[in-house]
This record gives sequence, structure tokens and C-alpha cells, in this order.
Amino acid sequence: MELVLDLIHKILNAYLPHMATTALIHFMPLYLFLKFLHFIFRSIFSENVAGKVVLITGASSGIGEHLAYEYAKRGARLVLAARRRRSLQQVADMAYWLGSPDVVPVHADVSKVEDCQRLIEEAISNFGRLDHLVTNAAVTPLYLFENLIEVTKAAPAMDINFWGAVYTTHFAIPFLKETKGKIVAITSSAGVLNAARISFYNASKAAMISFYETLRVELGTQIGITIVTPGLVESELTKGKFLTTEGKLEVDQVMRDVEMSVTPILPVQKCARAIVKSACRGDNYLTEPPWFKTLFVYRIFFPEFLEWFQRWFLFPGPGQPPTEAPSKIILDVTGFKEYGYPKSVLSPHIKVD
Repeated sequence: MELVLDLIHKILNAYLPHMATTALIHFMPLYLFLKFLHFIFRSIFSENVAGKVVLITGASSGIGEHLAYEYAKRGARLVLAARRRRSLQQVADMAYWLGSPDVVPVHADVSKVEDCQRLIEEAISNFGRLDHLVTNAAVTPLYLFENLIEVTKAAPAMDINFWGAVYTTHFAIPFLKETKGKIVAITSSAGVLNAARISFYNASKAAMISFYETLRVELGTQIGITIVTPGLVESELTKGKFLTTEGKLEVDQVMRDVEMSVTPILPVQKCARAIVKSACRGDNYLTEPPWFKTLFVYRIFFPEFLEWFQRWFLFPGPGQPPTEAPSKIILDVTGFKEYGYPKSVLSPHIKVD
């Protein structure tokens, strides 16, 4: 038996890569053509969300806040969830003013399973249905893994980013099946590209991508799932709000500059519009801005180069502070922040209750 299995694996190792590459070359043009036709079809028959019920987590700021505004402009009824009561109420008021006929703000911590269950129950008790679930809540630990003294301080990254999405999805699925609804999973390009110093954030977003891809296979056409992998987008994250090694949320714009350097930051309104359009089209994936997908290709074909580049670009010489990294030096010399960053992220002020 072992000899037979060994022979099978040897044959597959020898011939399958060649056969797969040949098939890819031959069928790629047809695949891309059919994919383009499908995109045109979905664009023509894009979903009208007027009067439909959309639940958004992490809705008090950033992408979540502006998704609420975009859905509101389309006439959707909203259930908005976040931990900051006052900020959440302000977003709810603005969404109502922009055109949402009904907005229900719900104070909730998605890291708690009971809060996620209550959140879905609030949506059903108020509206009797659920059409779109947007899992957006997230925090970003920023530090070298070796500098973490108490490893449990990193738990919020998985508890909020991953488990918060899983919990809300679990309780929402029965109701989304009834409406043939959609899940919009706001993950991150970091789940593919593995940026240094945010290892737990990378892991949580990679877990989200894998979870929702698997769920899409399991659910088939019963529920649509759009996986969003944003690049750098105007938000509290790009403003420098990070989770420290002590487990506290603080704004550190110096380390933000080191980490993000001369990468252009996309205005959040543009990102939110693209996400809602993509969800209504029923896309499987969206990367915004689209040029970030180029880096995904490099991640597949040249992973060693990307790792080397990160190591050179983001880290200073031995014994030097992070501010001496090439990423920070190039940012300062070019003055890139003045034209590559939205003005809002230059301010250290964030929403507080």
C-alpha cells in the first residue's frame, strides 16, 4: 500500500504542475472573458437596497461609518453597532438625515457572543428581516511580537476582528437565508501581504478570509458573500490608533508614519462607495484601491522578495530607533504626507465618548 501511495505522489509531483500550467495558459482567456460577461450581467441587475435591512458592526467611525452613509443614501434601513455610544448616535443621526428611513443604533461589543446574539435579535425585532450583514469591527495591535510581554494582551485582535465576525455571522445566517441576503466581510490586504509589526492583525484578517471563503462553498447560492480586502484607507487605523503591548488603544502617529510611509491613503468615502456597489453587484471579492492586487501577485510569485523588501524598508540598522527606518526617512524627505494622506489622518484626534 505504501509503495502504491508513494508512486501516486511521485506521478503527481512530476506531471501535475506541468499539466496545471498548460491548462491555465489555454483556459485563462476564456475564463477572463466569461468573468467579464458575468460582471456586466451583475452590474446591469445590481441589487436595489431601498427599504432593505443592513446591519453594520464597527459603525462609529472609519469604513463602517461611511458604509452606513452610503447605504443610507440608497434608502436602506440600518442597524448600526459599536462600543462608543455617543459617536454611534451621531452616525445614526447623520445616516437618517442622508436618507435612511429607519436607523437603530445598538451599543454592542462584538467580542462578546451574547452581544452579537442580541444585535441580530434587535434587527429582527425592529424590522422582521435581515438583508445585508457587514462585519467590519476591528482593532490593530502594532508592535514586534518579541516585545509582547503578556501574550494575552493581543487577544482582542482575534476576539474582535475574527470571532466578532464569526459570532454575528452565526446568528445572522438563518435570517439571511430567508431573504437570500448577503454578507459583506471587511477584511484587509494585510491578510494577504503580512505587513511587519501587525502580526496579530494580519492573522485575524487572514482567518476571516479563509473562514468566509469556506463558508461561501458551504452555503452555495443561499447567501452571497463579498470579501473586501482594502488597502490603506482613511480611518482611525491610518490616523495611528493602535493596540499597545499593554492592551490599550492609543494614537501613535510616529509609528504610523514608519509603518505606512509613502503608501497613498484612499479617502474613505470612495472606498465605502466601492464596497456598497460591489456588494449590490454580488461580487465575490473586492480590493480597494484596485492597484493593491498587484502586490497580491508579487506575494504569490516573489514572496522572498517582498519579505526582504519589508525587512529593509521598515527596519532601521542595529541599535537604531524605528524612526531611522528607510520608510520614515523617505516619507520625511519627500513630504509625501502633504499630498498622499487625507487631511483627516494628519490630526491625532479620534472619536471618544
